[in-house]
Amino acid sequence: MNVGIVGGGQLARMLALAGYPLGLCFQILDPATDACAGQVAPLIQGAYDDATRLEALAAWADVVTFDFENVPATAAQVLEQRVAVYPPAGALAVAQDRVAEKTLFWELGIPTPPFATVDCWEELPGAVVQVELPAVLKTRRLGYDGKGQRVIRTVDDLEPAWQALGGVPLILEGFVPFEREVSVLAIRSSSGEIACYPLVENHHRDGILRLSRAPFSGPDLERKGWDYAQRLLNRLDYVGLLAIEFFVKDGRLIANEMAPRVHNSGHWTLEGAETSQFENHLRAILGLPLGATAAVGHSVMLNCIGDLPEPAAVLAMPGAHYHAYGKAPRPGRKVGHLTLRAADPAVLAHGLKRLLPRVGLEADAI
Repeated sequence: MNVGIVGGGQLARMLALAGYPLGLCFQILDPATDACAGQVAPLIQGAYDDATRLEALAAWADVVTFDFENVPATAAQVLEQRVAVYPPAGALAVAQDRVAEKTLFWELGIPTPPFATVDCWEELPGAVVQVELPAVLKTRRLGYDGKGQRVIRTVDDLEPAWQALGGVPLILEGFVPFEREVSVLAIRSSSGEIACYPLVENHHRDGILRLSRAPFSGPDLERKGWDYAQRLLNRLDYVGLLAIEFFVKDGRLIANEMAPRVHNSGHWTLEGAETSQFENHLRAILGLPLGATAAVGHSVMLNCIGDLPEPAAVLAMPGAHYHAYGKAPRPGRKVGHLTLRAADPAVLAHGLKRLLPRVGLEADAI
């Protein structure tokens, strides 16, 4: 079976590496000549909306998927006319627009922060009255890892936030003083089979995910998260892995955003689950039976931001694994991740304290 992937970053790279043991072949479409997935699979270099390259990918592939949700809608539509595309273009369209996304959450009974659209400066004061401060002003499209957003705590913050972000459609969301952040990873196959991974606790710094820990002990929250995920999967006729990020406040889940692709907070599954998110995504889009999603012991994932630690010091630790993405070091860039797994939470916590300084975090930072 031939799998085309639109987007050539580390997610595509890990999808290909997970798929080769299944006997799959891959081609990658990405604008960058040095896309890191091109180190492990043939690269079609070109713009995401290049009709000639899209048609070449569709002609070769049995199915096409994405490692990047902000693919132009026209590209997804071109592909869908020629080949099976999962997740479907409709799911991508919802995830690309924060207003559409939040509206869908509300329609399905999934709590979100209060929100209002802001299409011009004149609408911002009214949105503030509706949402109340503090709030977060965000671009409706694009923006990730903390980009494309500004926190507004007082009316004096309105003009600087507008100057930084104005000129494109925006959304104002209520600021949630959350107790923790968690994510749900759920999969639906083309045959309609659904599975969910254990709830994951996440820690961010400067808008970038730095650490994920699984499984998170919260049975009631986990059941609710799984229920919300299944509502989305079924409404969107979704195929593949879907990640949903939540805030936890007063024992409730409040949806932040969803990602229609394999997700950074699921990297722990490579060593910490019976079947990784990458293999299960491929199983889902090919109509194969889904693999077991149970956790194997207790795991933590640490992102390597900017540069990588020396491998030997990491690999000397029992239960530690090292994943380099083949990217050049650069401030703020995800260049790899580490995972640590242990049967006992106390052993995991001890190992984590030793690993945190390797990725530039203080031992008491998490």
